[in-house]
Formats: sequence, C-alpha cells, structure tokens
Amino acid sequence: MFDIGFWELILISVLGLIVLGPERLPVAIRSVVRFINSAKSMANNVKDELDHELKIHELQENLKKAEQLGMKDMSPELRQSVEELKEAAQSVQQPYKSSTSTKESSSPKSQD
Repeated sequence: MFDIGFWELILISVLGLIVLGPERLPVAIRSVVRFINSAKSMANNVKDELDHELKIHELQENLKKAEQLGMKDMSPELRQSVEELKEAAQSVQQPYKSSTSTKESSSPKSQD
C-alpha cells in the first residue's frame, strides 16, 4: 500500500521511540492502526454502496431497453419475469419509504 521497506520501518520505529518514548509508543501505534482500519472499512462501504447503485441503474436501463423493444412480442413467461424485475427494482429503489410507513402504522397513537 505505502511501499515502505524494512529499513524505513526501522527508522520510523526508532524515531517514534525517541519522540514518544516507550510508554506512549504502543498507544500511538494502536491509534494509527485503528484509524487505518476505520478508513479501510469506510472505503469498502462506499465501494459496496456504489456497486449496488450501479447494479440498480443497470437493471433499470435493461428494463427500459426491453420496454422500447416491445414487450408485446415476448412470451408470457418472459413478460411475467420482466414485471417481477420491475417490482424488485422499485422495491430496491425506495427501501426507506416502506420501512418508514411500516413504523408509522405500527406505532401506537396516544389519545388526549
């Protein structure tokens, strides 16, 4: 990742030992490792979310192309699967609306 060799690591650790001292060096190393791990996990989350959005966009584009080519010439089984794909794309596109409306309907309303 950083392309750091063995001697560079030795130099950094000696400088860290001199600057921070033996008491604070392990704490500083743990803090740096936690920061790097959290940055990696955030980058992976963003990457996964972008991949998910790109797949949704590709699915919607494919459905639009199928509609433009004409669904009248398709077999009934294929037409049914296209309709199921449309429903799945709409449910994935708006997952928060359904969860919000379910929470609102399940919450008890107080009477004054």
